[in-house]
Amino acid sequence: MTLNQIFKKALEEKWATGHFNISELDHMRAIVQVCADIRAPVIIGTSEGERKHIGLRAVVALRDIFRKEFNIPIFLNADHTKSTEAAKEAIDAGYDSIHIDLSDLSPENNIEGTLQIVQYTRSISKNISVEGEVGYLRGESKIQKEKIKIQKEDYTKLEEAKEFIERTRVDRLAIAVGNVHGLSPEEPQLDIDLIQKIRQIIPQETALVLHGGSGIPDSQIKAAIDAGISNIHINTDLRKAFVEGLKESIEKNPDEVAMYKLDKEAIEKMKAVIKQKLTLFGSVERV
Repeated sequence: MTLNQIFKKALEEKWATGHFNISELDHMRAIVQVCADIRAPVIIGTSEGERKHIGLRAVVALRDIFRKEFNIPIFLNADHTKSTEAAKEAIDAGYDSIHIDLSDLSPENNIEGTLQIVQYTRSISKNISVEGEVGYLRGESKIQKEKIKIQKEDYTKLEEAKEFIERTRVDRLAIAVGNVHGLSPEEPQLDIDLIQKIRQIIPQETALVLHGGSGIPDSQIKAAIDAGISNIHINTDLRKAFVEGLKESIEKNPDEVAMYKLDKEAIEKMKAVIKQKLTLFGSVERV
């Protein structure tokens, strides 16, 4: 089953796929193990910084190894790719999906750059899923010390979203509806009505993506899925769980120097978050 087919199934059945970012082998194995245990498809994301750290072709090789080992759908997404050159590099390396994020450019330049990547991927394979973005997401994938102030102009505009889809024909659209990157001192307030309106004006085959899923209350996540979200990104919640577990492990074992032993508690904390999120998304027993 292709990634786009999974998104279609998720929309029809009112659940969402999980997208989890990684920067280490242990992180990827933890995510895949949980997904195999609960029979959930999974998207592994790497930002430009994360894939520079772990290695572009190294993570592609890990995907192939884990597909054979765990026998579940595992897809690689080049998350928040800020240039067409970097997007093409990930495509050529063997990624299953590209998130070309040119949302900080003018609407016209966003369309033109995204269309280049759509055409490039289609020339290689129809099974590579392309995600574009309309609207502006503030914040970073970390614990924010100050409240992130969202401006009205940050939100995805209906007509811009409609034109973007019509001209680019992307497979997925990332939208700004009150979500932010990272963990904010105040819980985000999603505009569920706006999600519904966007869902109504774009084709059924175009999946809607919610970035910045960390820190959003469960009730809002459920409402967003009911409104038409098919894919939810989680990153900061995993980073936080891992670091907290690692700190606890070091405090309990101050003389331990074997890193894989110190990582054990951190990985278990990550796994608990992953399972909780996928259960919330309705992804359990979907493969």
